[in-house]
Amino acid sequence: MLEDAYLNLERYVLENGHRKTDRTGTGTISTFGYQMRFDLSQGFPLLTTKKVPFGLIKSELLWFLHGDTNIQFLLKHHNHIWDEWAFKNFVESADYHGPDMTDFGRRSLVDEAFNKAYQQEKKTFCKRIVEDDAFAAKYGSLGNVYGAQWRTWKTSKGDTIDQISNVLETLRTHPDSRRMIVSAWNPEDIPGMAIPPCHTMFQFYVNDGKLSCQLYQRSADIFLGVPFNIASYALLTNLIAKEVGLKPGDFVHTLGDAHIYSNHIEQVKTQLSRTPAETPQLVLNPDKSSIFDYDMDDIKVTNYHPAPAIKAPVAV
Repeated sequence: MLEDAYLNLERYVLENGHRKTDRTGTGTISTFGYQMRFDLSQGFPLLTTKKVPFGLIKSELLWFLHGDTNIQFLLKHHNHIWDEWAFKNFVESADYHGPDMTDFGRRSLVDEAFNKAYQQEKKTFCKRIVEDDAFAAKYGSLGNVYGAQWRTWKTSKGDTIDQISNVLETLRTHPDSRRMIVSAWNPEDIPGMAIPPCHTMFQFYVNDGKLSCQLYQRSADIFLGVPFNIASYALLTNLIAKEVGLKPGDFVHTLGDAHIYSNHIEQVKTQLSRTPAETPQLVLNPDKSSIFDYDMDDIKVTNYHPAPAIKAPVAV
């Protein structure tokens, strides 16, 4: 099954990983350099050993493709996976006058009263982002993260480059090109980003009427992040293949620092105790021809019968 590639990654890192400190102070078990391959002709690699919310994956990818970098779009689609970083910026600003949120990422995990206050403050923050455009413009922006780099990379001459559109054009005109690359790692913009890109660069490859994609991910949160990344880039590959008249080939996922956070270890063991279900299938609206025109309802998965979700804290 497609899912075995991911489960083998979890097993490998549990058995062979190195104990390391990290930026968040949580601690990890980590390995450097690992590769997975998913044959997209065999189905859609959405994990079944735990429920992965496909709606969040769809809205995030559409957010990237729109070139958006403000969480307002995500929140309007009930997607909260980028909240923590925007909220952190707000509570550290001079405009925040609520309860002390110092070291909020870790304190919220061990202090029940603090966690309750934290969740209420964040809920208020998210509501205001949705309803107040001026507030969203100031505190909803995450800097020039993925959407900006994919669609409006700024050059030293003051121009912008739409990397996604350039790849689409190359696929139509020179499908054997070895330059069909999109980079999110822009060293000049890193200091202004809420978090530097984890999935940094991807490349496309055409053979035998099939489109394949390889992603290089510098930092990979195996339990929480990687399942999203697998599904997101598998979806992107399918969308682009459809637009240029190709069939989906392989998604190759190359990881740099692949890690399991120390407070995710029991969750990983729970997941590994489960047996994968049948691989789901992706269904795209046949009436949509451009990847920039898709809405949430145009993208669906069928035959998805996952095991229950497994909760785990996000390291910020």
